[in-house]
Amino acid sequence: MIDIDKWTEIYNTVKKHKLRTALTAFGVFWGIFMLVLLLGAGKGLEKGITSEFNVAKNAVFVWTQRTSVPYMGLKAGRFIQMTNDDIDAIRAFVPEVGVIAPSNQLQGSFSVVYGTKSSAFTVNGETPEVLQVKPTNVVSGRFINQKDIVERRKVAVVGPRTLELLFAEGVDPIGKYISIKGIYFQVVGTFKPLGKDEDVVQDAQTIYIPNTTLQQAFNQPNQVNFFAMTPKSGIPAAVVEEKVKALLMKRHKVAPTDLKAFGSANVEKEFQDVQGLFAGIAGFSWLVSIGTIVAGIIGVGNIMLIVVKERTKEIGIRKALGATPLSIVSLIIQESIVITGFAGYIGLLAGTGLIAAIEGFMVDNNVQAGFFGPPEVNPAVAVTATVLLVVAGALAGLIPATKAARVNPVVALQEE
Repeated sequence: MIDIDKWTEIYNTVKKHKLRTALTAFGVFWGIFMLVLLLGAGKGLEKGITSEFNVAKNAVFVWTQRTSVPYMGLKAGRFIQMTNDDIDAIRAFVPEVGVIAPSNQLQGSFSVVYGTKSSAFTVNGETPEVLQVKPTNVVSGRFINQKDIVERRKVAVVGPRTLELLFAEGVDPIGKYISIKGIYFQVVGTFKPLGKDEDVVQDAQTIYIPNTTLQQAFNQPNQVNFFAMTPKSGIPAAVVEEKVKALLMKRHKVAPTDLKAFGSANVEKEFQDVQGLFAGIAGFSWLVSIGTIVAGIIGVGNIMLIVVKERTKEIGIRKALGATPLSIVSLIIQESIVITGFAGYIGLLAGTGLIAAIEGFMVDNNVQAGFFGPPEVNPAVAVTATVLLVVAGALAGLIPATKAARVNPVVALQEE
């Protein structure tokens, strides 16, 4: 590889046939360029879609519906009401549950009032554990804590829409009192919802109060609307979903075959489905790009065969003067690696540069095109592409090099 004479010969050969070399190398360049571009775009799509998940990737939600099967003397169509006792039962009999956050929502038509301003908002009763299931950016003050739950404090955490409609610009809401159905709550914190989908719009106009306070103050004693949970580390969310629903069916006398009594949502399953889509996109990108690269390599191989044919007499002279087959093979393979490596590296730089430019523009201007986020080049792709280029170059020159090594010096010297 450090033989100056070989590099000089390679340079002279390429210089002599510039157009032929450039057209042949373009296939390799385009294959690597498309590989980087497609994988970068796929990563941007992945980032864009996963940013829509504003809950824990392994979250499980369980809520009640109406029974559809008669059971133990009870008629179908019965509504199941979960209770605080179910929380203790789940913790005791489903050890796979890591976090459980019971939640309620204030029902009916009402307005939230501050001073002379009022508007309709969603009021949710939550516990501190909900932040581990549905992360929220607390902008100022604090979120609901355990002392709020135990003492049933009348405190509230408000979102950006509440600030916009109830408080004048520049007014600090912390410490102020808002009226919910005639009951005053002190604002102890403000939050900004995470994510980008329609749930964020709903969250922005939500007010959080302690769940125990909502149960006591608004006549929902010992009631739970739904549970938000995450499993312990290493436990599939499906296990928690199945065991919790089975336990609740047993506790509330629901037929084991009644699939409509309890509703549930498994975010982990949805996320895995999305990840499978991304893996398919990446596989397709590799397939298309590898096909293009192979076509380019075949072109390089054909050019190297022509080079061997053109230099048959020269190779014969080399062998007559004592050149070993290995030196002949190394010369041809090295030339092939140079062509494929240089073309591929230029394609790698072009693709990476374009992806970096697009990413920089989208980040600087906070742009997201639909579900597409800023594209990104995985460093592993660059390493893999580099190794691929070296191997491809060696393979492209292998057959021509073998043919050159078999040249008979006597026959070669006789060729015109």
